[in-house]
Amino acid sequence: MAVVDDVLPLGSSLDRSYVVTVRGRLKFRVGAIVYTAFSQDESVMGFAFPREERAALVDSDPRFHLPSEADMRFSWVHATLADLDPAEARELVVDAWRMVVPQKVTRAWDDAHPDGPG
Repeated sequence: MAVVDDVLPLGSSLDRSYVVTVRGRLKFRVGAIVYTAFSQDESVMGFAFPREERAALVDSDPRFHLPSEADMRFSWVHATLADLDPAEARELVVDAWRMVVPQKVTRAWDDAHPDGPG
């Protein structure tokens, strides 16, 4: 069972990433782009995810669901955080971060972390 504290260090340790709180919601950003966000009660984690792959993920795994209709224009998926294990939650955050930084940044991170986000 994952909790916010399992992924919170990534919000400030990934290159170009920082943590903000907006209207009581914790968010991870690169520049102005939010790539991970949590519900106010920290039970749901939303994260950047390839738009063309999200229907397959949601259809294949009940832990994942689509965002509200208003947010469908974004490349985004939600997960119930308690349904994820900590390593899986960290991997989702890193993969979301990869979507918003240049490839040279992700390559540098891969070189420094050959075993993944752990």
